[in-house]
Amino acid sequence: MRLLERMRKEWFMIGIVLAIAGAKLEPSIGVNGGPLKPEITVSYIAVATIFFNSGLSLKTEELTSALVHIRLHLFIQIFTLAFFPATIWLFLQILSVTPVNEWLLKGLQTVGCMPPPVSSAVILTKAVGGNEAAAIFNSAFGSFLVSTHGLTCLL
Repeated sequence: MRLLERMRKEWFMIGIVLAIAGAKLEPSIGVNGGPLKPEITVSYIAVATIFFNSGLSLKTEELTSALVHIRLHLFIQIFTLAFFPATIWLFLQILSVTPVNEWLLKGLQTVGCMPPPVSSAVILTKAVGGNEAAAIFNSAFGSFLVSTHGLTCLL
């Protein structure tokens, strides 16, 4: 009985281990064009589900009050889409004179230009008791700027 209680308590971790084991045994299920269609399910459905669930947990007043903090949103977007990529660029200039693999540097540059993942921005903000409404808005707005308008860093 004690094992069953432990499994109920650790259901999420058990699920992660099973998902990883399943991916190791049959990786073709999760590839682009495979049965799970991650190019659709991960890109659109998962992100929409995260926003939908986060939105359900917010009061309308919280969301509308978060929208009027223009300086906060400007700071977050400038930090995410300008300051952080510029800092990464400077860091990469220093690393480029070292024997670090060129493709690793290109990968770091690419990741440095991407907006933060929606799920972690919202979930971590909620976990520490931050302004969840502002996190949802800025995650959605930053992703919108990058994906819809092709806004990328100019490194």
